[in-house]
Order: sequence, then C-alpha cells, then structure tokens
Amino acid sequence: MSDIKVTRSSGNIFKDLGLPDADELLAKADLAIEISWIIRDRGLTQTEAAEILGVDQAKVSALMRGKLAGFSMERLYRFLNALGRDVQIVVKPKPKSRKDGTLRVVRAAGPRRPVRRAAKAR
Repeated sequence: MSDIKVTRSSGNIFKDLGLPDADELLAKADLAIEISWIIRDRGLTQTEAAEILGVDQAKVSALMRGKLAGFSMERLYRFLNALGRDVQIVVKPKPKSRKDGTLRVVRAAGPRRPVRRAAKAR
C-alpha cells in the first residue's frame, strides 16, 4: 500500500492551487455566492435579476455558474447594492504574526443559510 500525502488547506483553494491574486479570487467568489443566494432567495429568474442588475441574462448565468473573469470587485459591489445590500469596506492593521495583509469577505451576522438538500425522488 502506498503512502498518501495529505496537505491541509489554507482555507483558500485559489492559494492552494498557487494562483496569483488568490485573495481577490476568493473574495470575488464569495461575493458572487452571496449575489446568487439573494437571487435564489427572492425567487428571481435570471432575466428578472438581469433587469435589476442592469446586465443581460447571459451575464447573470455566468455569475451564478462562477464564471467571474468579466466581473470586477466594484461591479460585484454595485450588484449587491442593486439587490438592496450595503457593502462596507473595513481597513485595519494586519496582525504582527502575518507577513502580508489579506483581502476577505465577511458576511454580516444574520440568519444562517440552510444547507440545500437534493430533492427526493418520488
């Protein structure tokens, strides 16, 4: 039996994969997830969401599928604002224990999102 090497995740898959700008990629993904949750929680179609966000349906589809290359952080903030969410940016000193500052998205306290379960076959 061969030995299996296990590496603990840093908590950022993009960093673990060695991608440049890993913090920004994770932040964009977190913002896109929040936008997708809001759209789903409101029961909006992609067309309805597109009208609210001021984009076409294809852009909403791309966003909800995690295709984020065409979306800047600023654009994602504007989408959240259009969906009735405040976005607050907080700048603070990094801990001395860390070499570099980081970028991350923190969701405000509120109701926990239920885990979505697959529908049972009938």
